[in-house]
Amino acid sequence: MEKDFIITSLQPWDIEIGSTIKSTALEISKTNRVLFINTPIEYATLLKGNKNSKENIKRLEAIHKKGVCVRKINKNLWIADCPFIAFPVNSMPTKTLFDFFNRTNNKKIARYTLKVIKELGFHSYIHIIDTDIYRSLYLKELMSPLLSIYYKRDHITDGKYFKKYGKAAEEELASKSDMIITNSLYFANQFRHINAHTYDLETGVDLKTYDYYKKWDTPLDLLRIKHPIIGYVGALKVSRLDLDLIYFICLQRPQYSFVFIGPEDETFQRHEIHQLKNVFFLGQKQIKELPAYIHGLDIATNPQKINNITIGNYPLKIDEYMAMGRPVVATKTDTMQHIFSEYANLPTTKEEFLLAIDKELSESNNKEKEIARVAFAHTHSWENSVKKIYEYIQDYYSKKK
Repeated sequence: MEKDFIITSLQPWDIEIGSTIKSTALEISKTNRVLFINTPIEYATLLKGNKNSKENIKRLEAIHKKGVCVRKINKNLWIADCPFIAFPVNSMPTKTLFDFFNRTNNKKIARYTLKVIKELGFHSYIHIIDTDIYRSLYLKELMSPLLSIYYKRDHITDGKYFKKYGKAAEEELASKSDMIITNSLYFANQFRHINAHTYDLETGVDLKTYDYYKKWDTPLDLLRIKHPIIGYVGALKVSRLDLDLIYFICLQRPQYSFVFIGPEDETFQRHEIHQLKNVFFLGQKQIKELPAYIHGLDIATNPQKINNITIGNYPLKIDEYMAMGRPVVATKTDTMQHIFSEYANLPTTKEEFLLAIDKELSESNNKEKEIARVAFAHTHSWENSVKKIYEYIQDYYSKKK
């Protein structure tokens, strides 16, 4: 496409988990110049004292240095760390105060971005707003991009931070954006009445990392656990996962080993599931280690809770499971049904989930199905995902003529 792209995201660049927007930025940068604005740190974050987390180090360094803090990731990709602190607008008691301080944050980001753009020589750029419904709300007016795209890839407005002002801000951003891209048909259908230029997009999987055809050695902590191993890889949060379902399954199948790989929230940490002898929490692993863990599972699961957060989201882990050939049992959601129903077992009740695991174990040596899952995951490469973004941009321009 050979355009310049600016990306503002709710997610910081240095986050330690896999990231859709980072993978998208890296793919776009193969043929276009990309500037990723690393979301500014907030006063509240500083007060919490988590200054040494990886996602905060570069942002704090930028504040101390001031000036322009730009890192070059590759030939075409730069990260700009904001040298200022943002106001935590979610805590404002009135809409008037929220609007004032949120607009102030937007102005700071816009001024800094325009300064970096000038230094890098960007021009006629396309702006992608990745779920950043507050700090990017006014950037279209303040920065005048060639095209403003709102990328909706998660339902955040029910979360604590966005509960008070999020829904109205998102609707305003969606209506003023030139086009909307979502990572599920469910989300796209929610926005078509607001913006006619709304497109759904299936996201991708890093096929170099999740390489089925590479020889994988089972990690030692997994090697010590007896088979069959039923596993989950990802953050363990009760806002997204059905802990009652998980506990039920683990109790009902004491002959199976249940393995959880990822950081736990406080509810998971305190739950009595930790007392079960057939349940193993292996903690958070580096991204490069995850394929070996997935490869060592007999069944990969995603026991999601059904709520506004999960019903339409695109679970990237399913592509990662399938790229490694693993049989998948996952709660049936709108997105799972729409995209993965041919390749995953999608129960709706506790009893169905239990029987689905039994069924997939009985067929776990089916090489034909295994290869089919891998082939399907390969259709969800980041190259294919970004190619669709380019096609949607071209379609938008053709309709505007």
